Amino acid sequence: MNYRILGKTNLKVSEVGIGTWAFGGPTILGGTQIGWGKVDDRVSLKTMAYCFELGINFIDTADSYGKGHSEEIVGKAIKGRRESVIIATKCGNFEDKQGRWVQSWRPDYVRQACEDSLRRLQTDYIDLYQIHTPLPGKSEFKYEPETFDVFEDLKKSGKILYYGYSSYNTEDALKIMELGYCDTVQMVYNLFNREAEKRFFQIAKKNNIGIIVRVPLASGFLTGKFNKNVKFKKDDHRSRLSNNEIRKRVDKVEKIRYIAEEKNRTLSQFALQFCLQNDAVSVVIPGAKTPEQLVENAKASSCGTLFPKEVNEINRIFI
Repeated sequence: MNYRILGKTNLKVSEVGIGTWAFGGPTILGGTQIGWGKVDDRVSLKTMAYCFELGINFIDTADSYGKGHSEEIVGKAIKGRRESVIIATKCGNFEDKQGRWVQSWRPDYVRQACEDSLRRLQTDYIDLYQIHTPLPGKSEFKYEPETFDVFEDLKKSGKILYYGYSSYNTEDALKIMELGYCDTVQMVYNLFNREAEKRFFQIAKKNNIGIIVRVPLASGFLTGKFNKNVKFKKDDHRSRLSNNEIRKRVDKVEKIRYIAEEKNRTLSQFALQFCLQNDAVSVVIPGAKTPEQLVENAKASSCGTLFPKEVNEINRIFI
């Protein structure tokens, strides 16, 4: 496993981390399915155990994944190993008393959410506490210095070491960097979604902002395991994708399969290599439900970089 420095935090993170969203299992938030289907906690814990063998030290979760269940799994898994891992979690998404999906970063809420996460994670500090993806039309998030006072207070108290922002889009990420508060930005970047390349990566690198790439495998489509007729169960958030969108994604993935196979790489490894070839990126956090998936993802760190002709072919197909 290779390691990179996470921006101005100086944390040395494995360039392939693990996203634990799926560990939360089926989750309804305000009537919307946000989970990944049924999971076996025993398998989740076994998967986490493999992290330590593979050198993966960056673990990303959130209090809304399984409404805290993902954090509980991570907490059990890191018991006795706390100093060897870097825990990143998030806050801001929850259901109110009326069962509505609410986004809030009020100081009183953030303080309580942090305490709840610390309890579930069985730790007395969080390495990286993140603002969890404010959504247009739903969020009350304000891009003002006062918004970050509570995070600065948590930092001073030692409950968190650093804080970051999980972004819905590039423009919001740029607003955050202009304010100059957050240490890291987490954002979607993969073969299908190249928006971050246009401006964001260059500016982030200049400002020494640690970049965490989420959804690097495009919700599993870049693993190549789905065909055009795939049907996702209702307890899987991908069931909201249209048949047309699924067909378009599968078509493009099939066009690059031969490039990966030429060097005996899996499509997953090829897709992760694509993200890691950009030196603005500190860590990618593909999800893994099983040890086998985790092992496959981790190997992307030792596969080397892509050749210019491979990048050109990617651009021809995906741009």
